[in-house]
Amino acid sequence: MAARNGFKIFQNLRSHLIGQSRGLGTKPVSGPYRSVRPAILGTVAVGVVGFGAYKYLNKDTLKALNLVKLQSVSAAGTPQAQPSVWSQGKDHALYLWIELSHDANAKEVAKVAARLQKLVDMVTDPSMRDESDEIWAGVGFGPNFYKQIGGKVKENYTYSHRKGVLGEMPSSAGDIFIHAKCNTVSKLFELAHLVLKSLPPGSVKNAEDIYSFVYKNGRDLSGFIDGTENPADDESRQAVAVNKETGGSYVITQKWIHNLKLINSQQDKTLESWVGRLKSDSTEISKKSITSHVARMTGGTNAQKKPVEIVRQSMPFGTVTGDAGLFFIGYAASPENFNYMLDRMVGARDDPHSDDIMRLSRNVKGTFWYFPGVAELKQFE
Repeated sequence: MAARNGFKIFQNLRSHLIGQSRGLGTKPVSGPYRSVRPAILGTVAVGVVGFGAYKYLNKDTLKALNLVKLQSVSAAGTPQAQPSVWSQGKDHALYLWIELSHDANAKEVAKVAARLQKLVDMVTDPSMRDESDEIWAGVGFGPNFYKQIGGKVKENYTYSHRKGVLGEMPSSAGDIFIHAKCNTVSKLFELAHLVLKSLPPGSVKNAEDIYSFVYKNGRDLSGFIDGTENPADDESRQAVAVNKETGGSYVITQKWIHNLKLINSQQDKTLESWVGRLKSDSTEISKKSITSHVARMTGGTNAQKKPVEIVRQSMPFGTVTGDAGLFFIGYAASPENFNYMLDRMVGARDDPHSDDIMRLSRNVKGTFWYFPGVAELKQFE
């Protein structure tokens, strides 16, 4: 195992030294460098095999260091959030939406869910994983199921059905939701399969696993840059997403199906008027319509700060021949942040205007979840 890990590192370094880069072909090597390259590679080969052995022999220490890196918090004494909550994004994400059977053993199901990190470790060995295959995952619970297993929250997070002149936002059933991020999509597939297999037989009524991807360096399938106003640094993301008393986080999930035919038929100027930003660089339009998406979220037509914030972790999903769109997911310390935004989208708060974003995309599924803090989650094991 150690040798295999060392060889993996050697292969990566060898590709780098030779000049190979994904999607860019091979870079020519200069004459002086060509003459010393074999010696460099030989030295690297010996070194990395040794490092592989070191990793294997010290896997417990390295695992502890990884946990410190992933689970660090901004202030001493702050309850710890699950790894998916405020961590940065990766190339792919899994959204596993589970509705349980009415006769499912809630306590046993909760026990499996609470051991999510152990399932992650089964998919990616802590002593061997690196940035290419590490998984940052978290699990959340619907309000009815969380109450059933004895979970407690301070705020009501029931998701209400909403309807505006441009469409509806249906309230969907759901008991367990897993959000996982990884640079290798096959690892996410393995995790989804393992989670469902680990649940008690007959406990799942419906389940949907969606796999997302990065599109054009962070753009939505509509062509616009997604998450422009998202909190960028870790401290800000934690402040917005995590309840300081519990380490928990409220989460919104919505499945949006884009009308790509309509999007592709419109001029950029029309799409920009609906969104409220320029398509090229996401600059906010100074004079925008009250029905533009940005105006609905900020509460006005001028350039101004949003009254509420969330940590968006939305990503595109779908296929060319089937449905495609955006899986919207956001974390916040209070569900009221979501309620404000959703009400503004359908004209149910402050004014009767609906969000023009609903002209180009249709919401087919949505609900709220609570992602308990690490200490809260542990009580269900």
